[in-house]
Amino acid sequence: SSHNRMRTYDTYVGIGWLIPGMDQGLLGMCVGEKRIITIPPFLAYGEEGDGKEIPGQASLVFDVALLDLHNPKDGVAVEQQHVPERCERRSQAGDFVRCHYNGTLLDGTLFDSSYARNRTYDTYVGKGYVIAGMDEGLLGVCIGERRRITIPPHLGYGEEGRGKIPGSAVLIFDIYVVDFHNPSDSVGITVTYKPSNCSVLSKKGDYLKYHYNASLLDGTLLDSTLSLGKTYNIVLGSGQVVVGMDMGLQDMCVGERRRVVIPPHLGYGEEGVEGEVPGSAVLVFDIELLELVSGLPEGYMFVWNGEVSPNLFEEIDQNHDGEVLLDEFSEYIQAQVDSGKGKLAPGFDFEKIVRNMFSNQDRDGNGKVTAEEFKLKDQEAKEEHDEL
Repeated sequence: SSHNRMRTYDTYVGIGWLIPGMDQGLLGMCVGEKRIITIPPFLAYGEEGDGKEIPGQASLVFDVALLDLHNPKDGVAVEQQHVPERCERRSQAGDFVRCHYNGTLLDGTLFDSSYARNRTYDTYVGKGYVIAGMDEGLLGVCIGERRRITIPPHLGYGEEGRGKIPGSAVLIFDIYVVDFHNPSDSVGITVTYKPSNCSVLSKKGDYLKYHYNASLLDGTLLDSTLSLGKTYNIVLGSGQVVVGMDMGLQDMCVGERRRVVIPPHLGYGEEGVEGEVPGSAVLVFDIELLELVSGLPEGYMFVWNGEVSPNLFEEIDQNHDGEVLLDEFSEYIQAQVDSGKGKLAPGFDFEKIVRNMFSNQDRDGNGKVTAEEFKLKDQEAKEEHDEL
């Protein structure tokens, strides 16, 4: 009894590996079928028996249950159970796929499940990172597709098996494709609405206020400013959002709506954000730009709206002691902004900007700026400071 050995009996049939009666009796069986095969002695061990347990001239009775079968010529079998109506792209070799699966044997025995781990299975496909059958079976899938992949053992775990998978086992994977991307992918931008007047476009340094809905490619909602009742505000290109969002908000006008698809290497990467964004997830942002405040030229935190006073240092140095302290400097800059004579880079903290400007002027770091230290930015041909 193979039951006593706790291991299936594995053999090729119809090619002389078995006694003739068993070779014949196993042909034509279906997986899951049970048979009683009675074999006369001339198709079994004949007049001599086997010299051990089986006497001569014995008829043999085998109670057989067929667990699975395959042929060495079998390839991977793919059954598409559900394909989304919209399939803009199918996976190809080199893509990174995130999927859920249940893995069973042909008799229905479950040996593994990503659902049980509450985490997707993430892998490159077509590059040898997984068993050959899965490498092949995950090619040509759509996002949101469900398919059944049947893998013969020579494209699975072979004669030895692994863990809960017995040797020479045919494997069935029921797959649900969550998303996939390619490491060469850039940000995908689709304009869903553009106002008729769209002449002022967003650029690096502009202060933007916008609404967004953030979701995964399978539609799972991650976050929404609409639910919070307030806009999301950033300085474009300043590193306040992921690189993909900085790219997706470029060249946008107020009132415009976009769908921005961000691959993980331009989003939250392999790690994701614990409890919020899964690792290696492709993100979808539906965005509406509500307000745009033009920024300053790159490298500037403050600019003059008119002519600069030839006696600028003296105006800042209100007590005329030849030294400007941070408080004096801050009050002067605030007055210029309030009167409209100057403009600060929008979206940044006033005190931080002023401290940065002051420290760039305070070249010896003693907390005071003298007339000798004081220079306008356009007077410094070779220095790069965010100053006056």
